[in-house]
Amino acid sequence: MTKNESMRAISQSVYGGPEVLEEVRLPRPVPGPSQIVVAVRAAGVNPTDWKHRGQAMFLDRLPLVLGWDVSGVVESVGFGVTLFKPGDEVFGMLPYPYGVGSHAEFTVGPARAFAHKPEGVDHVQAAALPLAALTARQALVDTADVRPGQRVLIHAAAGGVGHLAVQIAKSLGAYVIGTASAAKHEFVRGLGADEVIDYRTVDFGGAVSDVDMVLDPLSGETRARSLDVLRPGGTLVSLLPGGGPAEAAKAAEREIRVENLLVEADHAGMTAIADLVRSGELRAHVEAAFPLAEAAKAHALGEAGRTTGKLVLVVS
Repeated sequence: MTKNESMRAISQSVYGGPEVLEEVRLPRPVPGPSQIVVAVRAAGVNPTDWKHRGQAMFLDRLPLVLGWDVSGVVESVGFGVTLFKPGDEVFGMLPYPYGVGSHAEFTVGPARAFAHKPEGVDHVQAAALPLAALTARQALVDTADVRPGQRVLIHAAAGGVGHLAVQIAKSLGAYVIGTASAAKHEFVRGLGADEVIDYRTVDFGGAVSDVDMVLDPLSGETRARSLDVLRPGGTLVSLLPGGGPAEAAKAAEREIRVENLLVEADHAGMTAIADLVRSGELRAHVEAAFPLAEAAKAHALGEAGRTTGKLVLVVS
């Protein structure tokens, strides 16, 4: 395998902490039917990356190259692809969870997992969007069908999914309430939130009521208490497993819909996200960008749980 036939990638051969990530050389991918190979310019890092790094979850296989978010340039296309040509700038999310592998110089995935990168947005900004923005949009639009004037509560509103969800909910005309630590209130208000609650000092259950939709990326006690602030007929969308018979009974009694969401690759969704970026209604906040070789540092920072917005790996 020559250097021209190989690529740099961040791989792991065991599960564990950030230190298990190492730079290796692997064969460059080749596109199959309906696939494109993308020369990666930047790749987002999400909580699901360090969770899968730490233990066998959906991806019970090693060695493993992580990463679902990608922004880059189409290198080659497989048979049947009509949406893109080599040289096109694209961004998207590799099919979650099994289509992993964007933390590398090249990656391959279905053409319809991508959309054209919005003009005027660099690859670092674009790479921060796909997984988190798709999650937010699939929760707010596809699942809860949020309408103008409805009241939406977004937990962890300064986080990767949360800060994008605030903006998408506002683009839908919703009245948005976010929870965040006091130090991040100004940031969340700057995204367009109508109210912000300090979850450390205020019981949101006593401060909020008659909510049409709750987006919960935390689960646990937050999920359980969120049922109490929803109006009858409201919707709770959780991004983590949880619940049980008691929750189901309570939700049924109050006619509340409870859904567990796992994000899906979505060309139409990515196109809608690109349109929001072009209109100025959506922008990712990138707290830090790291060279590909420093993926372990990005994981360590993200896993500490104090970041605002997103982290990105940059591929030269």
